Amino acid sequence: MSKLLAALVASVFAMSTAFAASHAGAPMAGASGAKTEAKAEAKAEKKTAKADKKSTKKTSTKKTAKTDKN
Repeated sequence: MSKLLAALVASVFAMSTAFAASHAGAPMAGASGAKTEAKAEAKAEKKTAKADKKSTKKTSTKKTAKTDKN
């Protein structure tokens, strides 16, 4: 019975330590990898959208300039 109680106390202590570490602001290896990857992907998409918008703006400006000359 004492071994069972000791195992129970040890498991509760281990769980509480892991919970405290995960909520203390310390980055966890498994969680931070996915977030970093998602941020990089979002940044790349934003950069692509910005480049597309810029090229569209240049194209429309050129068309307007040609129209004004005629």
